[in-house]
Amino acid sequence: MLLPRTHSSTAARTAQSTLRKATVVASAALLVAGPFVAQAAADPAPAPVPSVALPADLVDAVQRDLKLSPADYLHRADVAQQLGAFAATAQQQYPAVFGGAWLDQAGNPIVGLTHGAGAGAARQAAQNAGFQVRDVAKSADQLSEEKAAFQMWLTGQPHDTAEAVRGAVVDIANNTVAVRVDKAGLPMPSFIDPTRVLVTAPPVVAEPIDGSAVGVSAGGGPGGSEAAGDGYVARTPERSLRCSLGFNGTDANGNVVNITAGHCNPNVSTAGTDAAATVYDLVGDSTGVQVGTISQSSLANEDYSIVAINGDNAGRFSNSLVRVPGQAPVTLTGTALPVVGAPVCKSGSRSGFNCGTVNAVDQVVQVGSRQMTHSFSANICAVQGDSGGPIITGTSALGISSASSVPDNKIVGQPDIDQVLNQYCQVADINGMITGNTPQLYGQPIQAVLDENPGLSIRTN
Repeated sequence: MLLPRTHSSTAARTAQSTLRKATVVASAALLVAGPFVAQAAADPAPAPVPSVALPADLVDAVQRDLKLSPADYLHRADVAQQLGAFAATAQQQYPAVFGGAWLDQAGNPIVGLTHGAGAGAARQAAQNAGFQVRDVAKSADQLSEEKAAFQMWLTGQPHDTAEAVRGAVVDIANNTVAVRVDKAGLPMPSFIDPTRVLVTAPPVVAEPIDGSAVGVSAGGGPGGSEAAGDGYVARTPERSLRCSLGFNGTDANGNVVNITAGHCNPNVSTAGTDAAATVYDLVGDSTGVQVGTISQSSLANEDYSIVAINGDNAGRFSNSLVRVPGQAPVTLTGTALPVVGAPVCKSGSRSGFNCGTVNAVDQVVQVGSRQMTHSFSANICAVQGDSGGPIITGTSALGISSASSVPDNKIVGQPDIDQVLNQYCQVADINGMITGNTPQLYGQPIQAVLDENPGLSIRTN
């Protein structure tokens, strides 16, 4: 069984990398976009009493958005990681018949199997692990081939058609390939099910608020601890952006770093140079001291930046905390991989904690002029300034907030902008219930960042 784990050795990182590559194929789905083909599911096992205490504002978000108790949230997150571990093994041992794995809407762990050699052994293995089995028509490998064929088809389409397609994903729960589009009526290849062409709001970068509008505090030395979810400002001479800190960690040389979003860097090309963007903490709505510089950024298929924390502030970032600014934190206990149906929560310095479930993984998503090739998504609202903040499942690090379907929402003349933005999420959620077009948050998987940077690790308890 895969339980949340830290990355304390090269062997552990290699195993986790292998698991990620298999799980992203095995778990991809879009639960919110259509019904399941149905066999009746037994109720999930009762959740144990949680061994960790969650902060009050995270508990509120779990109950409000997921309609789960804290114990059920932690239990369901743990089951998802166990299922992901099983899926990785099944994908390797039974590739001809393995049809993917996901948690259904009731939290039941499901393994899809098609007919063929090894089906009996695969079914027995899934049942022995305590998972339900669902018969499907196509294997995960077949669906991945269809997704690749769609991407090839798209390269030959007119510009207007290609621009209106925002991404494709293997929809394991419905045993097909789903396509996100900006508008209805686009031509599609014959192997794409028309019912799985989903008209959604186009994903946009959760654009950071212009940091030049943020005041400057009257000096002072380093303040208290800095945790994932706290706000910061990144500055170059030409531009300033306000975002949320991601996960604290250390690089291959043991230096203290923070892992946040790549698009929060005002000038990606200067990362790691003498002209690199400088990073400042926030004291209320004013910039405080410089805490570091951006040493590395990526916007090619992934979306992350690594902030090198300076020596005077290293102690402030030497923690494994996630929180809403000024509120009690939750302590990270490990890292995790995206699994469809898993409960997840994001923290952002503007809109706080919001929760949802993973509805797609390993998806290709067009975000403006760039493309994310391994993103996951969840039905969570995020607004300006939440970019770069942490996404967790249970108490494990899962990803970084990268892009959102919630549009730009500049609000002028409001005395309490944070309260307004939080209310905006509530309005977006209500609109989603009415129209079916729920807010979508696109996440950068944290494991992909660790895989690209050997020796980089996240602080966990």
